[in-house]
Amino acid sequence: MNKTIRRASVFTLLLVFALLVRATWVQFYEGQALADDKDNRRNTMALYSQPLGNIIVGGEAVTGSAPTKSGDLAYKRTYTDGSLYSAVTGYSSQAFGATQLEGVYQDLLDGSDTRVKSVMDTITDKRADPGNVVTTIDPDVQKAAYEALGDNKGAAVAIDPRTGKILAVVSTPSYDPSRITTGDSKAWTQLTKDAEKPMTNRALRQPLPPGSTFKLVVAAAALEDGLYSSVDEKTDSPDPYPLPDTSRKLGNENPNAPCKDASIRVALQYSCNNVFGKMAVDLGQDKVRETAEKFGFNDEEQDVPVRAYTSVYPSDMDKPQTALSGIGQFDVTATPLQIAMVSAAIANGGKLVSPHMVSQITDGGGDVLENYDDSAETEEIISSDTAEQLQSAMQTVVEKGTGTNAQIPGATVGGKTGTAQHGEKNSKTPYAWFTSYGKSDGKEVAVAVIIEQSNAARSEVSGNGLAAPVARKVMEAALKN
Repeated sequence: MNKTIRRASVFTLLLVFALLVRATWVQFYEGQALADDKDNRRNTMALYSQPLGNIIVGGEAVTGSAPTKSGDLAYKRTYTDGSLYSAVTGYSSQAFGATQLEGVYQDLLDGSDTRVKSVMDTITDKRADPGNVVTTIDPDVQKAAYEALGDNKGAAVAIDPRTGKILAVVSTPSYDPSRITTGDSKAWTQLTKDAEKPMTNRALRQPLPPGSTFKLVVAAAALEDGLYSSVDEKTDSPDPYPLPDTSRKLGNENPNAPCKDASIRVALQYSCNNVFGKMAVDLGQDKVRETAEKFGFNDEEQDVPVRAYTSVYPSDMDKPQTALSGIGQFDVTATPLQIAMVSAAIANGGKLVSPHMVSQITDGGGDVLENYDDSAETEEIISSDTAEQLQSAMQTVVEKGTGTNAQIPGATVGGKTGTAQHGEKNSKTPYAWFTSYGKSDGKEVAVAVIIEQSNAARSEVSGNGLAAPVARKVMEAALKN
């Protein structure tokens, strides 16, 4: 064999060897990564090759699967009352992935979760019958919240304080997930570019300044610390309150309200800024933060099981900033879920039960794989005495204070209004908040409502005027069931 042929043969053998090495590498080392790649069309084809499991509300499926009429995907996801439940279900789309419960439980719903596979399914790598997700959502409460919010931009959350079950999660404006299940790019563009952000879950994932609803947390901190012994003890609160180290003064929306040296009860009744601004400074930011974190603020892993955005009580504030934090301003932010948790803990005698909107997950045959109701954690975050006093003060707010629009005949209702500044120098329409609890005939519910934007004139924007009527309708629906 001449020299040229021998060199060519060696080079060819090296190329073959390189190809074998590469093929082996891809097969055994990169194979799984390629199989799991989100752009691998085979994954989508496999996902929609059979009907998906369902998300259950009130014993009925609010999701489904329907055969497609063309293309390489056998089924598409469908939704019943999609706009009503989108903040709960999220979406499962052939092109845009999955969110909310659809995303959290995707493996269960498509049958690839190992818990739904039999031994034979595991051996043959066959997809098992998909499982189902049973939610805690009460359809009547959900519908009441959705209809009460109407055309307003806002959100509502309702929780059973005794069990932590989330009865309603509503965000408006909403959207119908059915529009994007088949990958309609035009519908996707319309939804994602919409200035009203209908795909944002305002109930769980948009923290905003909580305004005066945060005064409940400051009041709890003051009673727990012993700064004041009861909600009826007079405070040392000048009106207006001179912010420390500044020439500014913290006044009240109603200059005629009896806020000078007002007790916690009266200060909640009239929503006195001077009282809670000074109270936060007297306590110090560390003590307020400690109480806020017991309620759930600054928790970066708040899963229900959808990951909620962190509600924040800030650090490293000076005294004027601490005063503003005491009235739920400066850099304090909260989701409606978080504010509902505050009322839930107060209503439940100071015990916070971990909120959750999934009751259980089941396999294809209906056998329970995990029961979240049984595993909900309960923690006493404030004393029962503090909780009882705050319940009483919140009842005063509804009976003869700033929250009278939340009254329900025959039920015990306590609440707190909030109007949070929005924009530089409060140039934009303020946020209207209301948080409350209701009790009647052995039933209980805690609610938080925010109205970000409505058709009301700026002068008519208030927690009592806009948010309290929504909370009342939600509570009525929960208490009558």
